[in-house]
Amino acid sequence: MSEPTTAKQRDGKPEWMQRKERGSLLLLQLMSRISLVFGRRLTRIVVYGIALYFLLAAPAARRASRNYLGRALQRPATWADLYRHILAFASTIHDRFYLLNDQSGLFDIQVFGVEPIVDRQRQNLGMLLFGAHMGSFEILLTHGRTGSFNSSVAMYPENARLLNRTLSAINPEAITGIIGLGRFDSMLTIRHKLETGSIVGVLADRAAGPDKYITLPFLGVPARFPTGPFRMAAMLEYPVYFMAGRYCGANRYEVHFEPLIDFAEVTGSPRDAVVRAALQKYVAALERHCKAAPYNWFNFFEFWEAAA
Repeated sequence: MSEPTTAKQRDGKPEWMQRKERGSLLLLQLMSRISLVFGRRLTRIVVYGIALYFLLAAPAARRASRNYLGRALQRPATWADLYRHILAFASTIHDRFYLLNDQSGLFDIQVFGVEPIVDRQRQNLGMLLFGAHMGSFEILLTHGRTGSFNSSVAMYPENARLLNRTLSAINPEAITGIIGLGRFDSMLTIRHKLETGSIVGVLADRAAGPDKYITLPFLGVPARFPTGPFRMAAMLEYPVYFMAGRYCGANRYEVHFEPLIDFAEVTGSPRDAVVRAALQKYVAALERHCKAAPYNWFNFFEFWEAAA
């Protein structure tokens, strides 16, 4: 059952798209240069200070973090938990400077469940990877480049313009695979990528505009999830995998892939029922990873508020 948008969606945009980016282009560029000149180990000291600043200076994000962590940890979140959560987020952003500058050798990356994806790539067959705002998306793209994957990512670039401009200055080729969502030709571009054997990644835990939603239990509380990504996959008739690039502290990451559904093999069932079942599997996988790595989910807004 779909649900109407809420008052939080002013001008057709949900709350997360109304948030302005913090910081400035100059500071991001300065941080990227310092990071690349002095190296990851030394500039990590700055990251600890930045995380502390945002812990104290961003009360809305702090409340959302406390709300989420209380559910993921199944206990009240402490200030140490809040700081660890924001530090994990700051660390993944800091690591982007190195990952997109082709310095993946700095990191210890373990990969799980990638064999079926490798098999499809060998056959030049496309597929969809549905992730969430969890851990590092760049670690997934980096693994794709180093593993000779033909990969792209579909995303809404408007809410990260400053960061994207900084990253493009580091390595222009690193963001050439981004497909901008919300444009008239987005679906045609995604279809073309899939037909030519590309892997297309989508962060499927947020929606933009008046999308349809399904309310499902998530960490013990009803939450609204957009159906748009799965309706798109059903229409395109391609297999969908869940993906997560979890940050494990220091320089360690884990990349996880899990099968969700192959829409090419779905026949006879009503599309809405198939989409709902696939979305339920996605939410179950996301919840499992949130419990296993609770400091890795980076939705710093009131995710459950609309469903309340």
